[in-house]
Amino acid sequence: QLQLVESGGGLVQPGGSLRLSCAASGSRFNAMAWFRQAPGMERERVACVNSDGRYTDYVDSVKGRFTISKDITKDMLYLQMDSLKPEDTGVYYCAARRSTWCAAKSSDFHFWGQGTQVTVSS
Repeated sequence: QLQLVESGGGLVQPGGSLRLSCAASGSRFNAMAWFRQAPGMERERVACVNSDGRYTDYVDSVKGRFTISKDITKDMLYLQMDSLKPEDTGVYYCAARRSTWCAAKSSDFHFWGQGTQVTVSS
């Protein structure tokens, strides 16, 4: 069974950086994504990468600031977050899909980590 465990969240000031990691044992053939959810908000797909790591997609608000990557040999997923803004605050979830290709909605993803808190505040 696919196990997803996020780490790397924390408190940073606006303009700072964080790198989130997801240990994703068994994800060799899964497209994977990072979602985030702020209080009172819908869960939002931040970034997605296909199973081989060669296609990526981002929500407009993070383009140019966030980078998703997948280390196939180590079954690891990463999200490098730079130039963080207060609106990036939320619980970030690692997710995987029963497909090699990215999809848009949270309902298209079938395996979820428990989340890691990212707070961007001065």
